[in-house]
Amino acid sequence: MPAPNTTRWIGIGLLGLPLYGVLTLWSSLEGQPDPDTQLRAWARFVTTNGYVWGHLLGSILGLIFVIFGVFALGVYLATSRAPRLGLWAMVITVLGSALFLPLQGIATFAAPEEGQAVLAGIEEYESLPPIFANTIQALVGLVVILLGFVGNILAGVAVWRSETLPKWAGGLWAGAHVLMYLSLINGQTIGPASTPFTVPLGAAVVVISGAWMAWSALSRSSTAVVGVGTQPRVQ
Repeated sequence: MPAPNTTRWIGIGLLGLPLYGVLTLWSSLEGQPDPDTQLRAWARFVTTNGYVWGHLLGSILGLIFVIFGVFALGVYLATSRAPRLGLWAMVITVLGSALFLPLQGIATFAAPEEGQAVLAGIEEYESLPPIFANTIQALVGLVVILLGFVGNILAGVAVWRSETLPKWAGGLWAGAHVLMYLSLINGQTIGPASTPFTVPLGAAVVVISGAWMAWSALSRSSTAVVGVGTQPRVQ
C-alpha cells in the first residue's frame, strides 16, 4: 500500500480517540449515586434501561474505540521523534483498556441485578461476606487505573515530543486523563464511589485533543497525496 494511503488509514484509526471521548462524556453526564451512602438511589439508578445502554454503548464501546485509536497512535508515532515512548504508551494503555473491559461488563450486567435485589428488600444479598472474586476484582480495578493513568500520560508526552502531531494536543490528552484517573483513584480508595464532575470534564478535553490529533494526521495525509499527484512525469 502506498505511504500516503497508509497514513490516511492511520489517521482514520485515530478517529477512535475523539469517539472514545464522546462516548465517555455521554455515559458520564448523569452521575451515579454513591452506593455506600445512597444505596436505594443507586439501586434505582442501575436498574434503569438507560444505565445499561449507557454502559454498553458508552463505556464498553468507548473502550473499544480507544484501543483502536491508541494502536493507530502508536503506529503513527513510530516514525516520529518519540517512537519508543509511543510504543510503550500504546502497550500500557491498550493493556489497561483491555483489562477494563471485563470490569465494565460486570458493571453493565451484574449491577442491575444487585440493584433489583436491593429494591426487592432482599437484605441477605447485601450481607453476604466478601469472597475471593471480590478481592481480585478490586485489585484488577486498581491495576486498570494505574495502567490507564501511566499509559495515557506517556501517550501525551510522546505526542508532545513527536514533532509530527500538535504539542498541545498531547498536553491536553495527558491533562484530561489526570482529571479522569485521579478522581477514579479517589473513588476506589477514600472518596465516594460516585461519578465526579471531573470525569465528563476530562472526557470533553479528550474529545478536543483526539479530534486535533486525528485532524492533523488526516491533513498531512491529504497534503502528501496532493504532493504525489502533482509530481512531474519523467519522459
